[in-house]
Amino acid sequence: MKHAGETNIRRYDMKKKLTAALLTLTLVCTGALSGCVTADPSAEAGEKGITVAISSDTGTMDPAGSIALTYLAYSVSALDELLTYDENGEIEYRAAESYEVNDDSTVWTFHLREDALWSDGTPVTSADFMNTITRALDPASGSGYANYLFPIENAEAIYNGEADVDSLGVETPDEHTLIFRLAEPCVYFLDLLRLPVYTPSCSEYADSVDSGWDRDPETSLSNGPFCLAEYVPDQYFVLEKNENYWNADAVKLDTITYRFFDDTQSMANAYEAGEADVATSLSSTVMEAYEGTDDLFVTDQIATRYIYMNLNVEPLNDVRVREAINLAINREELCQIVGSDTEPAYNLVAKYMKDKNTGEYFVDEADQPFEEDVAKAQELLAEAGYPNGEGFPELTYNYPTLEMDSDTAQVIQEQLKENLNITINLEAQELQANYSTRYAGDFDLCRMNWTADFADPYTYLSMLLSNSTYNCSGINDMEYDSIVAASNSESDPAKRSELLHQAEQLAVGEQFYIIPLFAMKSVNLVNPDITGIRQIPASGALEYRYADIDI
Repeated sequence: MKHAGETNIRRYDMKKKLTAALLTLTLVCTGALSGCVTADPSAEAGEKGITVAISSDTGTMDPAGSIALTYLAYSVSALDELLTYDENGEIEYRAAESYEVNDDSTVWTFHLREDALWSDGTPVTSADFMNTITRALDPASGSGYANYLFPIENAEAIYNGEADVDSLGVETPDEHTLIFRLAEPCVYFLDLLRLPVYTPSCSEYADSVDSGWDRDPETSLSNGPFCLAEYVPDQYFVLEKNENYWNADAVKLDTITYRFFDDTQSMANAYEAGEADVATSLSSTVMEAYEGTDDLFVTDQIATRYIYMNLNVEPLNDVRVREAINLAINREELCQIVGSDTEPAYNLVAKYMKDKNTGEYFVDEADQPFEEDVAKAQELLAEAGYPNGEGFPELTYNYPTLEMDSDTAQVIQEQLKENLNITINLEAQELQANYSTRYAGDFDLCRMNWTADFADPYTYLSMLLSNSTYNCSGINDMEYDSIVAASNSESDPAKRSELLHQAEQLAVGEQFYIIPLFAMKSVNLVNPDITGIRQIPASGALEYRYADIDI
């Protein structure tokens, strides 16, 4: 993508201000190297296109499969959910044009757009939504979002092999009607509809997470503004405008190219060199270097960085040990070292998630779950049988090979050695390997980062439920489960909020199932010539479906 001369001058001047790390523009490439930047494969004269630099290629692009960064980048521009919420909290209809719900909120009927087409020109039907749902309920698909289907009648029993798929409470009476029958009222059901398992996959091609249909442009059909034109593993994928999209007249870009990079420095370098128009989730050094420029776009991430402790590993099955580790970490010091784009976190629910009913940050409406206290941590460890760390087994912390996570790991290792005299071994892994290790439960301590999928605290608290597909650490707390279950059907917003706070206090401030670390700002670089980028209210992520660029 070529930029106006004025932009190039600004970037040239900016190079003088960059730190030494960002000045290492060693983009020596071969075609086989991840993060290699070459000419945009989608570029044609007169076309409007942007290139977005993102983290390394991870996960499937099948909404019924194992979801990670690649799908999240792809789906915001290529797939239409039934409906979503805009930045004002108003419903924005996409694949559906209307819905109705019965009096007790257990039967939800959605009417699909009759003009909705797949990118090959064939109709989007209710069977395509059913296709994703039923495939996600097969544990072999590896969907981490399958438990968000459990409000539907018999969905959990089907997932556990205790009922036949024909008993599922989803009906498709005709091609344009989709009916969900819930086992009990679910007050946040509309929020769930933006999750992958509720989005469609073309029933003609989307047969299995292993068949490769999702990365083949001939079979990876889209019902959104853009569709897959090319996919090169570990290098890039290209989306092109979907001319069959029902709202195609509002789509201004011809292409969006996503390039994969192994680290944030390479992403910032690519932007600096004019080889990417957008670079997301960069390090705090970028924020400092670009301060005061039009390129810098800093947003609140509705995300929490934390650590899972495996309760199946001794002595992490002892709540005193889990509490001691939590109380012995100095989060202020950690954030000072990791970067100015971080803030200490003491909750599982994201620091920047707002309570939709009050407009205030959810975590600010209750007492902080715990206070750091090294002396108390040492007492707890001694009570657990490890005075001054004596006899404490060496544990291993698994984390991705990302700069922020590497820095975090070293700080935690040093703090726990100094404050508790325990040894934590560090094991850096490629991002996909880290996901796999965590999902398999093959860890002692494992890094976790969760960005909200929908604008409700349940997106966080649900992950600690006994039946959650994201519960990788062996948590099985019936009291916690019952509190969260009660919140699901509580229609009074204040009472529901009270239940959610109670659940978080139990999990984070009493049982210490996780180690919350920090909240983050999202540091992004965006070509000032681009207009129309929106933020997804639920997650804070950037959305390009209606973006435009001056050429």
